[in-house]
Amino acid sequence: MSVLDKRGARPRHPVPEKASGDPAGSGAPDAAKSAAPRRSPSGRRGLPLALNAVSVALGVTIWWVLSEAGFKLPTPPEVVSRAWTLIGDGTLGEDALASLTRVLIGFALGTAVAVPVGFLMGWYGVVRGLVEPWIQFFRTIPPLAIIPLAVVVMGIDETPKIFVIFLAAFLACVISTFQGVVNVDRTLINAARVLGAGDARIFARVVVPASTPFILVGMRVGLGSAWATLVAAELIAAQQGLGYRMQNAQLYYDLPTIFVGLVSIGILGLLMDRLLLLAERKLTGWQERR
Repeated sequence: MSVLDKRGARPRHPVPEKASGDPAGSGAPDAAKSAAPRRSPSGRRGLPLALNAVSVALGVTIWWVLSEAGFKLPTPPEVVSRAWTLIGDGTLGEDALASLTRVLIGFALGTAVAVPVGFLMGWYGVVRGLVEPWIQFFRTIPPLAIIPLAVVVMGIDETPKIFVIFLAAFLACVISTFQGVVNVDRTLINAARVLGAGDARIFARVVVPASTPFILVGMRVGLGSAWATLVAAELIAAQQGLGYRMQNAQLYYDLPTIFVGLVSIGILGLLMDRLLLLAERKLTGWQERR
C-alpha cells in the first residue's frame, strides 16, 4: 500500500457497470462535444473581412450622397477618373513613392532609436532620470512646430522632412517601450534571478518578450504620427509627394486631386498598419486575445 493509501484510506466500493443502453455510459459528453458546432478558422477570418467590405461600401455611399446633396465634395467617379489620369501620366506613382520613402526612412530611424532608449529608461533609473524630462518636454511640442527650426538649421533638402517624421515616430514609440519595460511583472524577474539568471539573460528572456506587445503598439502609433506629419513636412520646398500635390491642388481648388491624395495616404497607411498588426500576431502568439 502506498503512502497515500495509508493516510486516511477509505474503503473502495465497486462502481456499478453502466447498462449497455444507458446514454451516460456511451460517452454522451464526448458525443455532445463532438456534435457541438465549431467555427472554422476561415469563418472567423471571413466575418471581419465581410464587415470591413460593408463598412467601406457604406462610407462611399454616404460620401456620394453628401456630394449629390450639394456639399462641396467631388463625387467618387470624379475622384476615380482623376486618379486614373494621375496614374496614367505617372504623377501619382512618383508622388506616392516619394512620400512612402520619406515615411519609411523617418519611421525606421525613429523606431530604431526609440526602442533602445525606451529599454534603457525602463531598466536603469539613472538613464530614466536623465532622459525622461527631455522626452516629456518634446512630447508637448508638436513636430510641426519644429519645421521652421529644421529649415533654418538643416536647409531645404530631404533632411528636415525626414527629421520631423523621425521625431513624430520616435516620441510615440519611446514612451510605449518605456511603459512596456516598467510594467514587466516583478514576479517573473525575481523567479529568473532565483533560477540563477543574470541581468543580461533576464533582459533577453523576460523583459524583451514581455515588452514586445507594448513596442509594437508604439510602432503602430508612431506610424500614424509619421503619416500625419508627412503633409506638413512636404511643405518644406518639396517638388514631389502626396502632400505637395495636395497643397498645389489647393491653389486651384482642385478637389478631386486633393481627394486622390487623401485616399492614397489612407490606403498606404492602412496597408503598413496591417503589416505591423500581422507582425504583432506572429511575435506575440503567446498572448491571449479576444
